[in-house]
Order: sequence, then structure tokens, then C-alpha cells
Amino acid sequence: MKMFNEREKRWLSITLATFGVFLVVSGIFMNSKTKPIIEKKFTINIEKRQIAAAFAKSNEIKLKDIEIEINNPISVDIRDYLVDANDLDEDTFKSLKLDTSLVNINQAGSYEYKVIYKKKYYTGTIKVKEKELPNMTLTLKTIKLNTKDTLSNNPRTFINEVITDEVYNNITLDLSKVDTSTQGDYTYYVTYKGVTYQGKIEVRDPAPTVITAEKEEEKKKKNKPESAELACPSDSVKENNTCVCSDSSKKYDEDSNQCIVKED
Repeated sequence: MKMFNEREKRWLSITLATFGVFLVVSGIFMNSKTKPIIEKKFTINIEKRQIAAAFAKSNEIKLKDIEIEINNPISVDIRDYLVDANDLDEDTFKSLKLDTSLVNINQAGSYEYKVIYKKKYYTGTIKVKEKELPNMTLTLKTIKLNTKDTLSNNPRTFINEVITDEVYNNITLDLSKVDTSTQGDYTYYVTYKGVTYQGKIEVRDPAPTVITAEKEEEKKKKNKPESAELACPSDSVKENNTCVCSDSSKKYDEDSNQCIVKED
């Protein structure tokens, strides 16, 4: 075994001491650097888990139940069909597809619509409801008829109020209990928005016709044909398109077209 001389021993001691100091310093340095690195990695992992959880929550697709009035258009904006639409990111929106092909906006009813996301189908409901009708309180007329008269089936004939076409088209008139061939009092019904109103119809036999002498005379005059040229009897003359009897004791009678003796 080789023995070191004093000079070699001094160099060896210095070298070992220097290496020892280097190891201590390196250990301290490594120890001081390791903790932040571990802490940084731990923080990154926590943030990744939090981001993943937030992403999963924010992109959960939930659909609304929609109500529209009949004959109204439906929206083509997919955001209008989503619950919490603002929580979805733009990339998700770009992947969504809206399918409303089963919805008939012209007929009241309940229809399904779909939203498609990455080949997965989400289903919602669109309810098409009848248009809301205006509220009205109706008052009905008392109708008076003669037997055998024709009875109107137009609801406006029986209602005192002026009604719009919209109201008119949603009124039901029931005349099934009215018999216009028989004298009597009858009830008719008008129904609007689930409310039924009752009215009265009075049917009476017509009164007999009374013809007076004055009316009979008027009737004769109306029925007597007018001629362009008046022909007077032989014992009269025509003056101003009127026959005048030649004998002053007589007068001209238009009905008989003769000169007759005047009454005292």
C-alpha cells in the first residue's frame, strides 16, 4: 500500500474538504429547490382536477319545455332551448344541432324536439296552444217570430254586443230546442270560452189580415192597369185626360168607365 507524503496528504485533505462543502451546499440547494417543485406540481394537479370538474358541470346539456301560440314561428337559435345556456362554452355550441322537424306550429298539441351533441340525443317538449281569446260577457236578445218564419243561425243575430271575427269563430249557437212551426216560448243557448248563456225565442201564429174599405179601394187602384190613352164613354168628353159626362146630372165612374146618375 502506497503511503502519501505530507504534500499529497495536504492536497487530499483540501480536495476532500472542498468536495464535502460542495456536497453540503448542493444538498441545501437541492433541498431548497425540491420543495417548490413538489408544491408546484401539487398545485397544477389540483388546478387540473378543478378545471375538469368545472368543464364537466358547465357543459351539461339540459333542455327547456317551450310553449308557443298556434301559428307563431319557433326560434331557430339553439340557445333559446337550453337551460343555463351561458354556462356552455363556444366549442360546445358549435357541436350542437337542433331538430324541430316533428313540431307542427299550425295545430295545437304537444311535440318533441331534439338537440344532438356528439351523436347523443337530448329530448325536450314544445307545446303549441290555442290563441288566447279575449274575455267577453255576452247578453242575448229576445227574438220574436211568426210560425213558419225562417230562423237565422248566425250568432250575431242573437247577441247584443258587437263581436270580432275571432270571437265569432269560437262561439257555439244551440237552437235544437226551438220549433218555429209551433207557437210557444223557446230557449236557445250561446256558448263562449266555456260559459253558456240562455236566450228566449217567442213564436206566435200570425194575426188574421183585416181588409178595410179604404184598403180595398187602394188595392183596386193599384191593380187597375194604366193605359197610355184614356178611352171615355160615348156620353162624355175627355178633358185633361179625365172623362167629363155631357149630362151635368151624371158623374164619371172610373171603376165602370161609365157616366152614372149623381146621388142626392
